[in-house]
Amino acid sequence: MNIHEHQAKELLKEFGAPVSKGVVIFSLDEIDEKIKLLNSKEFVLKAQIHAGGRGKGGGVKLVKSIAELKVGAEKMFGMNLITPQTGPGGKKVKRLYIEEASDIAKEFYLSCLVDRASSKIAFISSTEGGMDIEKVAFETPEKIITNKINFKNDVDADEIEKIIKPFNFDSEQKLIAQKLIKALYKILIEKDAILIEINPLIITKDGRIVCLDAKMNFDDNALFRRPEIFQLRDLNEEEQAEIEASKNDLAYIKLDGSIGCMVNGAGLAMATMDIIKLYGEEPANFLDVGGGATKEKVSAAFKLILSDTNVKGILINIFGGIMRCDVIAQGVLDAAKETNLEVPLVVRLAGTNFKEGKEILDKSGIKILSASDLNDAAKKIVKAIK
Repeated sequence: MNIHEHQAKELLKEFGAPVSKGVVIFSLDEIDEKIKLLNSKEFVLKAQIHAGGRGKGGGVKLVKSIAELKVGAEKMFGMNLITPQTGPGGKKVKRLYIEEASDIAKEFYLSCLVDRASSKIAFISSTEGGMDIEKVAFETPEKIITNKINFKNDVDADEIEKIIKPFNFDSEQKLIAQKLIKALYKILIEKDAILIEINPLIITKDGRIVCLDAKMNFDDNALFRRPEIFQLRDLNEEEQAEIEASKNDLAYIKLDGSIGCMVNGAGLAMATMDIIKLYGEEPANFLDVGGGATKEKVSAAFKLILSDTNVKGILINIFGGIMRCDVIAQGVLDAAKETNLEVPLVVRLAGTNFKEGKEILDKSGIKILSASDLNDAAKKIVKAIK
């Protein structure tokens, strides 16, 4: 789960990290009252959406007076902001963040994340702040320093020294940086964050360290024990289909292709998407119904796929272990009847009760293409939609 920049900064502030002072507005009528909380003649106006690269799309603007701020806010509020991360559709701006302008001397990059490959906590430091870190990694990888630490209650002083070494802080700045590193680590552990990114982390011309921008991602599977984080969720920033999927405990991500996929197991789902691409088409979604799906859950998944108007065909690929293929088949059959299925459907069943499942589908009276294996299934669905 993602949260907005202003929410991430509130968390940082709560844990003792140095952040720029700002206010969030949800309507233009709030500007006059909330601007009184800031002590500055210049402001930075920021669109709040769940995507990076806002400045490139016109979503970040320096303004030098309250009058200019109001004009800029009126233009930005409600705009459809397109950035490299939103895709061509963009995202509508429904809240703005106004912060005091900072006099920047230097910009750095700092992040903290769960490194699954090593089962450690990784801190990434770079002197190339304010830039796309992926671009830095590709063009000048030597400018990115990674330090991995074992999971424990706190970060040691020598580990902090390694993390902040590229920044060449003076003695006073190091004291603030130590608090910052400890704050990031605590948020990651105590709030079940999986990524915290500060880009840029700046030094002002009077020597202060400030987190000028902040991004945080949280583990969806841990939200049940973090209600204070769950309440930060902004449904306006999520695909409607993905919201519906979460209600039915389905792992669903909408994509741009034409073949809808229903699979049990993330690995099998990825393999299914890959083989669709291998045969020249694109998957319309990632959808994992899980290992113990009910008939109702399968039916909900089927309807979810068909809610995407780009879907020209559906590939169902189920390996029954805990899940029974006859349950899958009945769920698919019920959903197909309810939705008056009009697109080609290819089903590959294997494992527990696959014969019973195949029999249910064969006797359904609905035109369903049966596949013997994944390769056969991919060939058939690609041919069918063409």
